[in-house]
Amino acid sequence: MKDPGFDTIAIHGGYDPKENNFSMIPPIYQTNAYDFGTTERAAALFGLKEDGDIYSRISNPTVRIFEDRMALLEGGTGAVAFSSGHNAIFSLVANLCECGDEIVAARKIYGGAVNMLGQTYAQFGVKANFIDGDNLLAWEESITDRTKLFFFETVSNPGAAVADIAPICEIAHRHGVLVVVDSTFTTPYLCRPFEFGADVVVHSATKYICGHGTAMGGVVIESGKFDYLNNPRYRQFAEPDISYHGVVFAKDFAKTPFCARLRSKYLRDIGGCMSANTAYLMLIGLETLSLRMKKHCENGEIVAQYLLAHPKVRNVSYPTLPSSKYLRVCKKYLPRGCGAVFACELGGDRIKCAEFMDRLKVFANVSNVCDSRSMVNHSASTTHAQLDAKQLAAAGISEGTVRFSVGIEDPADLVADLEQALSVL
Repeated sequence: MKDPGFDTIAIHGGYDPKENNFSMIPPIYQTNAYDFGTTERAAALFGLKEDGDIYSRISNPTVRIFEDRMALLEGGTGAVAFSSGHNAIFSLVANLCECGDEIVAARKIYGGAVNMLGQTYAQFGVKANFIDGDNLLAWEESITDRTKLFFFETVSNPGAAVADIAPICEIAHRHGVLVVVDSTFTTPYLCRPFEFGADVVVHSATKYICGHGTAMGGVVIESGKFDYLNNPRYRQFAEPDISYHGVVFAKDFAKTPFCARLRSKYLRDIGGCMSANTAYLMLIGLETLSLRMKKHCENGEIVAQYLLAHPKVRNVSYPTLPSSKYLRVCKKYLPRGCGAVFACELGGDRIKCAEFMDRLKVFANVSNVCDSRSMVNHSASTTHAQLDAKQLAAAGISEGTVRFSVGIEDPADLVADLEQALSVL
């Protein structure tokens, strides 16, 4: 039998009804603890000698189904779920970096990630070097002996810059550096970064994965292909771990060293676990992911084209538009579409943007994105408010920038809503 397709995995992946009282829908295991049976088994579980559930801060059966399904959809070997996408990023960086280490990151990423990597992690002695992600030479020139990861987004927030994944990964791997890709805006339906060389993929599952604004979560997936054992940059994976009596993650968890260490140390210690109920909602969202993404992409292009043609709009940053500088790389990595989150430069200042957004009836002014509902926000004063003027300019955000997240409503209604609201400009 051939390997199952995307939609089959999205509905059935990682789950066997026979192992769950023949329930067709994965049950919610609403428990914080598990009966070990014997003291011998308890010791084996705590010592990582046996796989199983210890405490729901570390693992939970419902959450594991979601993790396994995400790993299958991305083509990875393992996954770890978190309470939010932000917690997922914070924890994966902790898994790689210690005081004195460095990160190379694209400037055009989510403002919260810029703040976390550039300021919060600086408190722990980790330096972030932000570069022009479109400049391949800049990636290579930023590498030092202490560089632990490259970080960028498949499609950036909010400017919809599309990363040229393959050559960035080639540069990183030539120097033994691991590549982390935030693929929130594309999901595994539109892009699978592992196929182009990425080593770790992270999602804010709050967004398209969930799809309906009902839950928050994050997930980290690993490719299983990165060589930690013979790479001096990542000795924490190749040397015995004293907290687990000499476990060597790169040897004892050869297929999932990154996720095994991430779960057993940082999910354990930081505690940002996904709840069973949230995992259930994520699994429900996954079942319709491909259907929603097709509609999101269709509506996103309609709205982007309408805005581009409007005399009150200065610029639209949507990758499939003929005017986009990212059209070539978009066709390479995103043949199914580029999602429905993008920036629009309106003819006006912050006050005019506010007047426009306040007139909208279908589009809601919300900090979330990638929902079935259409949303807008003013990036400079909300999601990227912690950035200074120089950082905002580097990210391509001005006082006239409005971020659009196009939902799956009737596109005629979306266009009509924009038409009446743009009349204020």
